[in-house]
Amino acid sequence: MGELINRFASRVRGLRPERNLDPVHRIPRPPDAATQIHLQMDFRRLVDDRRPLPRIGDIGFKCYSQTDEDGILLFLFSVLGVSKKLCAEICAGDGIECNTANLILNHGWHGLLVDGDRVRVERGRRFYSRSPYTYVFPPCFVRSWVTRQGVNDLLTANGFVGEIDLLSLDLDGIDFWIWDAIEAVTPRVVVVEYQDILGPDRSWTVPYADDFSSAVYPKTNRMPNFAGASLGAFVKLGQRKGYRLVGVNRCGYNAFFVKNGIGDQLLPEIEPRDCFSHPKVVWGMRERFPTIKDFPWVEV
Repeated sequence: MGELINRFASRVRGLRPERNLDPVHRIPRPPDAATQIHLQMDFRRLVDDRRPLPRIGDIGFKCYSQTDEDGILLFLFSVLGVSKKLCAEICAGDGIECNTANLILNHGWHGLLVDGDRVRVERGRRFYSRSPYTYVFPPCFVRSWVTRQGVNDLLTANGFVGEIDLLSLDLDGIDFWIWDAIEAVTPRVVVVEYQDILGPDRSWTVPYADDFSSAVYPKTNRMPNFAGASLGAFVKLGQRKGYRLVGVNRCGYNAFFVKNGIGDQLLPEIEPRDCFSHPKVVWGMRERFPTIKDFPWVEV
């Protein structure tokens, strides 16, 4: 396994480091499509040879995601396989830094990207319409304020019904209630942002409101404190909808769920308590949680 990771790292670094630097920011470029395809084949070979798989915490990397979600998703779909190459992301921002962008740009997926901000949506539409990878058939970018009463109509109106490969939710607010309401699509993998400062034992969410906005509540270092739901709440909801928790991102705030019956032996369920060790999470539970512990959370 160490050989596999080292081989991938050498591909990313390249033989001449200066060729692998972003010309503007002078930081290492993310792995390109060809490198990722090689890695996919390596992961698939491990499955075919029935060899141990790496831990999700060891295979993350960033192309367009906020932290290491791109690498985790590449790993998951390498191991689980892909059905339709369809993904939907609710609250995708401008779609340039989000969980579905790498799959759309580097792997030929088709996506539905939704956000409520007009400027971000227009910027995203320009980006994908001009990208050499997507200008022929860019993802569907929709400006909409998402509610639990309207989310299914939003999906079906844009041709997303039945089985899709990936659903990503990052509303910074009523994420729990939106996933609970979604029936139009059956994603094979779901990514949700959870409120890590609530710790592993609580099953809490913010109350539902169509106009909920975390912006009116206290923040710490621009991070919303009264927003979203705990990992425990999402685990309960996932179990009710037929999903199991298989991992979280490096910094411990994005959770990955897989539909039961798909790769159960390859990617077994993990315990929420094992997902709260990152220093950022420990600091948040200690410093951020006390600022909102008495807010009107709903136990679910």
